Amino acid sequence: MATTTAPPPSSVPPPIRSIESGAVLIEPIIGWLPLGLRDVWDYRELLYFFVWRDIKVRYRQTVIGAAWVVVQPLATMVIFTLFLGRLAKLPSQGLPYPVFYFSALVPWTYFSQALANCTNVIADNQHLITKVYFPRLVLPLAAVCSGLLDFSIGFIVMIALTVGYGIRPTLAVLLLPGFILLALLTALGIGLWTSALNALYRDIRSITPFVLQFWMFASPVVYPSSLVSRRWRWLYLNPMAGVIDGFRWALTGKSRAPGGPTLLASTAMVALVLVGGLLFFQRVEGEIVDRV
Repeated sequence: MATTTAPPPSSVPPPIRSIESGAVLIEPIIGWLPLGLRDVWDYRELLYFFVWRDIKVRYRQTVIGAAWVVVQPLATMVIFTLFLGRLAKLPSQGLPYPVFYFSALVPWTYFSQALANCTNVIADNQHLITKVYFPRLVLPLAAVCSGLLDFSIGFIVMIALTVGYGIRPTLAVLLLPGFILLALLTALGIGLWTSALNALYRDIRSITPFVLQFWMFASPVVYPSSLVSRRWRWLYLNPMAGVIDGFRWALTGKSRAPGGPTLLASTAMVALVLVGGLLFFQRVEGEIVDRV
């Protein structure tokens, strides 16, 4: 009886491998380094479907629809303007209080909602994960990308607000896509950690809102970052600090521009969290399917 010699096993087998019979063999990823990003690209149409599904579910059976995207930051802006601006007299870097607060609330609202959605996305889609194969990384990506529509609506209101106060954007507005991308990658990087941990330990769902509340006051949303003492500013590695300062500066041209060291530190922190989140998510992906 003839025998065939099997090829030496690869140290890192691909997650999906076609065989001669036409079937598809699904194998687990071994090791830390393979991230399965090529699979995400192969399933990009599924990513579009998840994004569109999230958008439709968010506005289904609502009375005022997309206006809810604007109501929340506008109401928060009014409260901050009255109590922190008019009464507490916090500095606003020469900007009108509504512009100062709303220009921070637009990126912060996107980030906080994207992170909250990303945290719950694995647990909320357990009926799909346990029945059919697809790259699980698609779910966190869809959670952070679907919020860009809400961000766009808030951004349009922000432009109208700045024009209403007679503020004209400068050439710095061309840097806005970079700050938006930094906010998206921050939400995705942290969301990869929290979504995987939430699938294993449901306490994360309850902890995340508290952490976001604390994080908002640790970011220059209600106060300018210039209030932070220069002596301690090197500890201010919060990635959203650079995003919010950059967003205000790029839109108005009047507030303080984020310093180069601050942006470099924020970008390095985001890159570290994102790569670590990808590695951790890939590492526990198999365990998530069993325990979700």
